[in-house]
Amino acid sequence: MGAFHIGPRPIGGDASCFIIAEAGVNHNGDPALARALIDAAAAAGADAVKFQTWRTQALTRADAPKAAYQEATTGSDGTQADLLRALELPFEVFRDLADYARSRGILFLSTPFDEESLAFLVSLGMPMIKVPSGEVRNHLHLSAVGHTGLPVILSTGMASLTEVEAALGVLARAGSGPVAVLQCTSNYPADPRDANLRAMATMAARFDVVTGYSDHTLGNETAFAARALGAAIIEKHVTLDQSLPGPDHRTSATPESLGALVRGIRLIERALGNGVKAPAASEGNVAAVAKRSLCAKRDLAAGIRLDLDSLVALRPGDGISPDQLDKVAGRILLRPVAANHALNWADLG
Repeated sequence: MGAFHIGPRPIGGDASCFIIAEAGVNHNGDPALARALIDAAAAAGADAVKFQTWRTQALTRADAPKAAYQEATTGSDGTQADLLRALELPFEVFRDLADYARSRGILFLSTPFDEESLAFLVSLGMPMIKVPSGEVRNHLHLSAVGHTGLPVILSTGMASLTEVEAALGVLARAGSGPVAVLQCTSNYPADPRDANLRAMATMAARFDVVTGYSDHTLGNETAFAARALGAAIIEKHVTLDQSLPGPDHRTSATPESLGALVRGIRLIERALGNGVKAPAASEGNVAAVAKRSLCAKRDLAAGIRLDLDSLVALRPGDGISPDQLDKVAGRILLRPVAANHALNWADLG
């Protein structure tokens, strides 16, 4: 399962976790709020900030209902189309947001939900395409995404392993670039008990792909666990204020929480280490005190042959280590030593 690149950024392998701040629709249709979300993502240290791009008439029928979580956060009146239309941003706003993100030193991404939006985002030079969980079974959309030839990040909420396999097949046949697959639970908020983080390893083994986690749980603990289990990509929704009106604010991270997420992931990466079992340089002082040396168990005369009854292991570790016992037992003591004397090789014949 080799690493690949999103622009100059390596993904997977030994690379640091690629952290996506999902601004999504938390701009509430306001370009100024969208810019502020870019600022928050950049300040938190995220690698990318991601929005969502669609044309409402190409995404939903006029009579499609809202999801239960959308009704809970935006009220039961109106349809899904009404909600989406209020949150839809013009293409030119996304062009400005991409430029602004570039000026802030953070990668701009947006998820396309229709072919027109896909073509527009590709024209901006976006280096990869994110496919959301709801499109895993939309082979028309997957084919269009694959034909771009760009790398793809595929979220897999609500999908079975068989459906994920079929989606990967469509992308491959259409000529997509490398694909990373994200474990995801499509609920807002998601219960950590439904996170099933071990599915990342299942998909990595089955499909030989880079895997990650799109986190809809509250707090950062589940994302931290995902990184510790090897997630190469972590995606987390971000809002400026959880009390703002809109479908996703309540379950999104605040800027402070997003910053804590990034810092925590980077600390976890340092803690994971390189896998080589060896003493850390920082252990030196403790090792000198905590390790033991072979010492004389009592006053010993020169010429005696050392045996287990004449030796004891005592701190500190400034003499012959007890793990050299088989090389010490049976040797002749060259000079008399006092009880508790730490033996060294010059004492032995």
